[in-house]
Amino acid sequence: MIDLEHLAQAQQALVEAGRILHAAGKVPATGGNFSIRLDERHMAVTVSGRHKGFLTPADLMVTDFDAVAVGSRLKPSAEALLHGQLYRDHANAGAILHTHSRAATLLSLAIEDDEVVLEGYELLKALEGVETHEARVRIPVFANTQQIPLLVDQARARLGREPYAGTPAYLIRGHGVYVWATDMASCLRQVEALDFLFDCELERKRWSFR
Repeated sequence: MIDLEHLAQAQQALVEAGRILHAAGKVPATGGNFSIRLDERHMAVTVSGRHKGFLTPADLMVTDFDAVAVGSRLKPSAEALLHGQLYRDHANAGAILHTHSRAATLLSLAIEDDEVVLEGYELLKALEGVETHEARVRIPVFANTQQIPLLVDQARARLGREPYAGTPAYLIRGHGVYVWATDMASCLRQVEALDFLFDCELERKRWSFR
């Protein structure tokens, strides 16, 4: 049984997140998808094809972690399966934001490696579990694919082992970034921090070509 008060709070948080991220230019057109964990089996998630800057409760739905709708004929994004995988495998994940920001998209294309390594930045301390700028945070990069179940399996395999067990995010090449945290406020903070750090990495790459 879904807690209706919790659902209403989740809907409000998702609507507000959409407005914030749209204003920051991180979810152009209908790009991105968001979710909040409702319990150990269900999540509130954005409906497929809706502009995230203008969400209302009608643009949100409840699914289980297999992205099967609960009490609705609406359709979630195919990428809702990626949200479900993260909630299943990360007990501390309470909110997930997938954005199509310019910095995340360009950096994922600019690097040849299958990871982004962030180190030496003071802003790393904005990420959950990071207490010093001396930390090294490794963000996996996955190839873009329309085969979402394949991407689910790839994410589960890499995120479940070192050095990625504690990572707060991953990139999809030419697509965007997935970020998760204990709650929506923390997730929004991490999206903002990571986007700044991705932009810094892009600028450092520009320096190397001068």
